[in-house]
Amino acid sequence: MKKIVIAILCTISLTNLTAQNRDARQEKREERREKISQLIKQEEEGALIFNKQSIFGIKLSTDGYGAFYEFGKLKTPTKTTLYSFELGERKHPKEEKVPQNFAIPIGNPYIYGKVNNFYFAKLGVGQQRLIGGKGNKNGVAISAIYGGGFSAGLLKPYYLEVDGAGGNRRDIKFDGGNDSVFLSAQNIYGASSFGKGWNEIKFVPGVYAKTALRFDYGRFNETVSAIEVGLNWDFYTQRMPILLWREGFPDVNKPRNFFFSAYASIVFGRRK
Repeated sequence: MKKIVIAILCTISLTNLTAQNRDARQEKREERREKISQLIKQEEEGALIFNKQSIFGIKLSTDGYGAFYEFGKLKTPTKTTLYSFELGERKHPKEEKVPQNFAIPIGNPYIYGKVNNFYFAKLGVGQQRLIGGKGNKNGVAISAIYGGGFSAGLLKPYYLEVDGAGGNRRDIKFDGGNDSVFLSAQNIYGASSFGKGWNEIKFVPGVYAKTALRFDYGRFNETVSAIEVGLNWDFYTQRMPILLWREGFPDVNKPRNFFFSAYASIVFGRRK
Protein backbone atom coordinates (compact mmCIF):
# COMPACT_ATOMS: atom_id res chain seq x y z
CA MET A 1 0.00 0.00 0.00
CA LYS A 2 2.85 2.37 0.91
CA LYS A 3 4.52 1.76 -2.44
CA ILE A 4 1.28 2.55 -4.27
CA VAL A 5 0.93 5.87 -2.42
CA ILE A 6 4.54 6.80 -3.22
CA ALA A 7 4.00 5.94 -6.88
CA ILE A 8 0.84 8.08 -7.02
CA LEU A 9 2.65 11.00 -5.37
CA CYS A 10 5.57 10.69 -7.81
CA THR A 11 3.16 10.63 -10.73
CA ILE A 12 1.39 13.74 -9.48
CA SER A 13 4.71 15.56 -8.93
CA LEU A 14 5.93 14.59 -12.40
CA THR A 15 2.65 15.76 -13.93
CA ASN A 16 2.90 19.09 -12.12
CA LEU A 17 6.53 19.51 -13.15
CA THR A 18 5.68 18.72 -16.78
CA ALA A 19 2.84 21.23 -16.69
CA GLN A 20 5.12 23.88 -15.20
CA ASN A 21 7.76 23.24 -17.88
CA ARG A 22 5.07 23.43 -20.54
CA ASP A 23 3.83 26.72 -19.15
CA ALA A 24 7.39 28.09 -18.97
CA ARG A 25 8.07 27.10 -22.58
CA GLN A 26 4.80 28.63 -23.66
CA GLU A 27 5.67 31.85 -21.82
CA LYS A 28 9.09 32.00 -23.47
CA ARG A 29 7.52 31.43 -26.89
CA GLU A 30 5.09 34.26 -26.28
CA GLU A 31 7.90 36.57 -25.14
CA ARG A 32 9.89 35.66 -28.25
CA ARG A 33 6.90 36.34 -30.50
CA GLU A 34 6.32 39.68 -28.80
CA LYS A 35 9.97 40.65 -29.22
CA ILE A 36 9.94 39.68 -32.89
CA SER A 37 6.75 41.66 -33.41
CA GLN A 38 8.34 44.71 -31.80
CA LEU A 39 11.45 44.38 -33.96
CA ILE A 40 9.33 44.06 -37.12
CA LYS A 41 7.33 47.12 -36.10
CA GLN A 42 10.51 49.11 -35.37
CA GLU A 43 11.99 48.12 -38.73
CA GLU A 44 8.81 49.14 -40.54
CA GLU A 45 9.02 52.48 -38.75
CA GLY A 46 12.56 52.98 -40.06
CA ALA A 47 14.75 51.81 -37.15
CA LEU A 48 17.99 49.94 -37.96
CA ILE A 49 17.49 46.61 -36.19
CA PHE A 50 20.35 44.09 -36.12
CA ASN A 51 22.66 42.15 -33.80
CA LYS A 52 25.95 43.04 -35.46
CA GLN A 53 27.29 44.74 -38.56
CA SER A 54 30.49 44.46 -40.57
CA ILE A 55 31.38 47.28 -42.92
CA PHE A 56 34.22 48.57 -45.08
CA GLY A 57 34.90 52.14 -46.07
CA ILE A 58 37.06 54.09 -48.54
CA LYS A 59 38.02 57.53 -47.27
CA LEU A 60 39.22 60.72 -48.92
CA SER A 61 40.32 63.49 -46.56
CA THR A 62 41.67 67.00 -46.90
CA ASP A 63 45.17 65.68 -46.20
CA GLY A 64 45.24 62.16 -47.62
CA TYR A 65 43.30 58.96 -48.08
CA GLY A 66 42.60 55.66 -46.33
CA ALA A 67 40.47 52.56 -45.96
CA PHE A 68 38.88 51.07 -42.85
CA TYR A 69 37.02 48.09 -41.45
CA GLU A 70 34.40 48.50 -38.73
CA PHE A 71 32.57 45.96 -36.58
CA GLY A 72 29.44 47.07 -34.74
CA LYS A 73 27.44 45.47 -31.92
CA LEU A 74 23.90 46.72 -31.30
CA LYS A 75 23.25 47.74 -27.67
CA THR A 76 19.85 49.42 -28.00
CA PRO A 77 17.67 50.26 -31.04
CA THR A 78 19.46 53.62 -31.25
CA LYS A 79 22.98 52.87 -29.95
CA THR A 80 25.73 50.66 -31.40
CA THR A 81 29.26 50.07 -30.10
CA LEU A 82 31.86 50.26 -32.87
CA TYR A 83 35.35 48.74 -33.17
CA SER A 84 37.47 49.93 -36.09
CA PHE A 85 40.79 49.49 -37.88
CA GLU A 86 42.09 51.97 -40.46
CA LEU A 87 45.09 52.27 -42.78
CA GLY A 88 46.03 55.33 -44.79
CA GLU A 89 48.53 57.93 -45.90
CA ARG A 90 48.72 61.58 -44.90
CA LYS A 91 49.94 64.15 -47.46
CA HIS A 92 51.40 67.61 -46.95
CA PRO A 93 49.24 70.41 -48.42
CA LYS A 94 52.26 71.80 -50.32
CA GLU A 95 53.21 68.54 -52.00
CA GLU A 96 53.49 68.93 -55.74
CA LYS A 97 54.40 66.12 -58.11
CA VAL A 98 57.13 67.13 -60.56
CA PRO A 99 57.35 65.45 -63.99
CA GLN A 100 60.49 63.57 -64.88
CA ASN A 101 63.48 65.70 -65.83
CA PHE A 102 63.33 66.14 -69.61
CA ALA A 103 67.10 66.44 -69.66
CA ILE A 104 67.15 62.93 -68.17
CA PRO A 105 64.29 61.19 -70.05
CA ILE A 106 64.27 58.01 -67.94
CA GLY A 107 62.64 58.32 -64.53
CA ASN A 108 59.45 58.57 -62.46
CA PRO A 109 57.60 61.72 -61.41
CA TYR A 110 58.66 62.80 -57.93
CA ILE A 111 57.69 65.25 -55.16
CA TYR A 112 60.25 68.00 -54.82
CA GLY A 113 61.56 68.45 -51.27
CA LYS A 114 59.73 65.46 -49.80
CA VAL A 115 61.66 63.65 -47.06
CA ASN A 116 59.14 61.08 -45.73
CA ASN A 117 55.99 59.23 -46.65
CA PHE A 118 53.63 59.48 -43.68
CA TYR A 119 51.47 56.37 -43.26
CA PHE A 120 49.26 55.53 -40.30
CA ALA A 121 47.40 52.60 -38.74
CA LYS A 122 44.56 53.25 -36.30
CA LEU A 123 42.73 51.07 -33.78
CA GLY A 124 39.67 52.62 -32.19
CA VAL A 125 36.39 52.25 -30.40
CA GLY A 126 33.32 54.46 -30.63
CA GLN A 127 29.57 54.69 -30.74
CA GLN A 128 26.94 55.12 -33.42
CA ARG A 129 23.69 56.80 -32.40
CA LEU A 130 20.64 56.78 -34.63
CA ILE A 131 19.26 60.32 -34.78
CA GLY A 132 16.89 59.92 -37.72
CA GLY A 133 15.24 56.68 -38.87
CA LYS A 134 14.50 55.84 -42.47
CA GLY A 135 10.77 56.46 -42.07
CA ASN A 136 10.33 53.66 -44.64
CA LYS A 137 12.55 51.19 -46.48
CA ASN A 138 13.29 53.74 -49.20
CA GLY A 139 14.31 56.50 -46.79
CA VAL A 140 17.65 57.57 -45.36
CA ALA A 141 18.80 56.79 -41.81
CA ILE A 142 21.04 59.40 -40.22
CA SER A 143 23.48 58.40 -37.47
CA ALA A 144 25.97 60.36 -35.39
CA ILE A 145 29.35 58.64 -34.91
CA TYR A 146 32.06 59.55 -32.44
CA GLY A 147 35.07 57.78 -30.99
CA GLY A 148 38.83 57.60 -30.84
CA GLY A 149 41.78 55.40 -30.07
CA PHE A 150 45.42 54.64 -30.84
CA SER A 151 47.21 55.83 -33.98
CA ALA A 152 50.56 54.47 -35.14
CA GLY A 153 52.43 57.03 -37.25
CA LEU A 154 54.81 55.39 -39.74
CA LEU A 155 57.49 57.52 -41.40
CA LYS A 156 59.07 55.90 -44.46
CA PRO A 157 62.10 57.69 -45.95
CA TYR A 158 61.41 59.16 -49.38
CA TYR A 159 64.12 58.14 -51.84
CA LEU A 160 65.14 59.90 -55.05
CA GLU A 161 67.07 58.46 -57.94
CA VAL A 162 69.87 60.88 -58.85
CA ASP A 163 72.79 61.16 -61.23
CA GLY A 164 75.89 59.62 -59.70
CA ALA A 165 79.57 59.36 -60.53
CA GLY A 166 80.34 58.18 -64.03
CA GLY A 167 76.75 58.61 -65.15
CA ASN A 168 75.53 55.83 -62.87
CA ARG A 169 72.26 56.32 -61.04
CA ARG A 170 71.98 56.00 -57.27
CA ASP A 171 69.22 56.22 -54.66
CA ILE A 172 69.46 58.81 -51.91
CA LYS A 173 67.30 60.00 -49.03
CA PHE A 174 67.59 63.27 -47.14
CA ASP A 175 70.12 62.82 -44.32
CA GLY A 176 70.37 66.36 -42.97
CA GLY A 177 73.53 67.27 -44.82
CA ASN A 178 72.90 66.56 -48.50
CA ASP A 179 70.59 69.49 -49.32
CA SER A 180 72.58 70.44 -52.41
CA VAL A 181 72.12 66.98 -53.95
CA PHE A 182 68.62 66.28 -52.66
CA LEU A 183 67.27 69.59 -53.99
CA SER A 184 69.28 69.64 -57.23
CA ALA A 185 66.42 69.19 -59.70
CA GLN A 186 68.68 69.07 -62.76
CA ASN A 187 70.38 65.91 -61.41
CA ILE A 188 67.23 64.04 -60.28
CA TYR A 189 65.99 61.20 -62.47
CA GLY A 190 62.82 60.81 -60.42
CA ALA A 191 61.36 58.97 -57.45
CA SER A 192 62.94 55.65 -56.48
CA SER A 193 60.92 52.44 -56.56
CA PHE A 194 57.99 52.12 -54.14
CA GLY A 195 59.71 49.29 -52.27
CA LYS A 196 62.70 51.42 -51.29
CA GLY A 197 62.89 52.36 -47.60
CA TRP A 198 60.37 49.97 -46.03
CA ASN A 199 63.09 48.48 -43.82
CA GLU A 200 63.79 51.96 -42.39
CA ILE A 201 60.30 52.86 -41.18
CA LYS A 202 60.17 54.92 -38.00
CA PHE A 203 57.26 54.29 -35.62
CA VAL A 204 55.72 57.24 -33.75
CA PRO A 205 52.81 56.57 -31.34
CA GLY A 206 49.79 58.84 -31.17
CA VAL A 207 46.08 59.14 -30.45
CA TYR A 208 43.11 60.29 -32.49
CA ALA A 209 39.48 61.35 -32.16
CA LYS A 210 36.73 61.59 -34.75
CA THR A 211 33.14 62.70 -35.13
CA ALA A 212 30.92 62.13 -38.14
CA LEU A 213 27.46 61.84 -39.64
CA ARG A 214 26.53 58.71 -41.60
CA PHE A 215 23.72 58.76 -44.16
CA ASP A 216 22.51 55.20 -44.80
CA TYR A 217 20.42 55.03 -47.97
CA GLY A 218 20.40 51.21 -48.29
CA ARG A 219 17.02 49.86 -49.38
CA PHE A 220 17.13 46.83 -47.09
CA ASN A 221 17.98 46.67 -43.40
CA GLU A 222 20.47 43.82 -43.96
CA THR A 223 22.63 45.92 -46.29
CA VAL A 224 24.77 48.92 -45.39
CA SER A 225 25.10 51.48 -48.19
CA ALA A 226 26.08 54.86 -46.84
CA ILE A 227 28.01 58.08 -47.18
CA GLU A 228 29.90 59.37 -44.14
CA VAL A 229 31.28 62.87 -43.62
CA GLY A 230 33.27 63.86 -40.57
CA LEU A 231 36.24 65.45 -38.82
CA ASN A 232 39.50 63.93 -37.53
CA TRP A 233 41.93 65.10 -34.85
CA ASP A 234 45.31 63.34 -34.63
CA PHE A 235 48.11 63.95 -32.14
CA TYR A 236 51.55 62.27 -32.20
CA THR A 237 54.28 62.24 -29.58
CA GLN A 238 56.83 63.65 -32.04
CA ARG A 239 56.80 66.10 -34.93
CA MET A 240 56.22 64.36 -38.27
CA PRO A 241 58.47 65.74 -41.06
CA ILE A 242 57.01 65.30 -44.55
CA LEU A 243 58.66 68.11 -46.53
CA LEU A 244 62.15 69.48 -46.03
CA TRP A 245 62.25 72.44 -43.65
CA ARG A 246 65.08 74.70 -42.55
CA GLU A 247 65.22 78.07 -40.83
CA GLY A 248 64.08 80.60 -43.40
CA PHE A 249 61.81 78.08 -45.17
CA PRO A 250 58.04 78.78 -45.17
CA ASP A 251 56.48 77.88 -41.81
CA VAL A 252 53.90 75.73 -43.58
CA ASN A 253 56.72 73.24 -44.25
CA LYS A 254 57.57 73.02 -40.54
CA PRO A 255 56.96 69.54 -39.06
CA ARG A 256 54.08 69.30 -36.59
CA ASN A 257 52.53 66.68 -34.37
CA PHE A 258 48.88 67.80 -34.45
CA PHE A 259 46.72 67.27 -37.53
CA PHE A 260 43.14 68.31 -38.20
CA SER A 261 41.24 67.18 -41.28
CA ALA A 262 37.79 66.74 -42.78
CA TYR A 263 36.83 63.65 -44.74
CA ALA A 264 34.17 61.90 -46.79
CA SER A 265 33.77 58.12 -47.06
CA ILE A 266 31.83 55.59 -49.07
CA VAL A 267 30.65 52.85 -46.70
CA PHE A 268 29.28 49.40 -47.56
CA GLY A 269 28.67 46.16 -45.63
CA ARG A 270 26.19 43.76 -44.06
CA ARG A 271 24.04 43.47 -40.94
CA LYS A 272 22.87 40.31 -39.17
